[in-house]
Amino acid sequence: MKKLHKITTQLRDPKSGCPWDKEQSFESIADSTIEEAYEVVEAIENQDYESLKNELGDLLFQVSFHSLMAEERGLFTLDDVIDSIIEKLIRRHPHVFSEKKINSSEDQTDEWEKIKVSEQRKRNKDMSLMDDIGSNQPALNRSFKIGKKARAVGFDWSETNGVFKKVFEEVDELKVAIESENKDEIENELGDLFFTLVSLSRHLNVNPENALRGANSKFIKRFRTMEHIAKTKNKTLDEMSSNELESLWQEAKENDRDG
Repeated sequence: MKKLHKITTQLRDPKSGCPWDKEQSFESIADSTIEEAYEVVEAIENQDYESLKNELGDLLFQVSFHSLMAEERGLFTLDDVIDSIIEKLIRRHPHVFSEKKINSSEDQTDEWEKIKVSEQRKRNKDMSLMDDIGSNQPALNRSFKIGKKARAVGFDWSETNGVFKKVFEEVDELKVAIESENKDEIENELGDLFFTLVSLSRHLNVNPENALRGANSKFIKRFRTMEHIAKTKNKTLDEMSSNELESLWQEAKENDRDG
């Protein structure tokens, strides 16, 4: 980390540094930080561990870069960043670093959120539990975190069947909104359905962002198979009937199952 940070410092040197690196600010490279994180995820999904090594390095550089800019402003240093995460990990894992016992990962997730709630209240007793949920996160991830926060104070379904019941209830309400042809109501009810599905994923211990990314990849793979099959028949998909397209889709699914 010291070697990396020294290189980052050289890149930002006012006299001999890189013109591009010297011009950057927290705001200008914020998108790059998000992009690097997604590239880490992509390498994991592709099981490309050589790329994962490189992408983790790129993400680590973002940590060094932001820390250096903070240091230049007298805000905090890279050592402060590292100390902060060390202290947080110890503080939020009392079952590892003290005598407290936790028996499952689900219990640990609940305990983590309860500790976060306690920390929030110490900082500001009037602060809402929802105040520290980032507004710039992907909507699926934000919904997931909102549900975890609510669960930390006991506001959640006690079992998965209760969430399923709510899903069906939201579907019925969406149908009513569609029949009314009120676009605002349709959007509201569709949002409620999405939110409840995210709650269901949380109860099933499935990350909704990962689940949707997987569904996207699966659809693209099968759609490409459809295009390939159509090409062998000297056709394009837009030349086919809906019945033919459905037949191709089923064939693509079978090919997918056969590997």
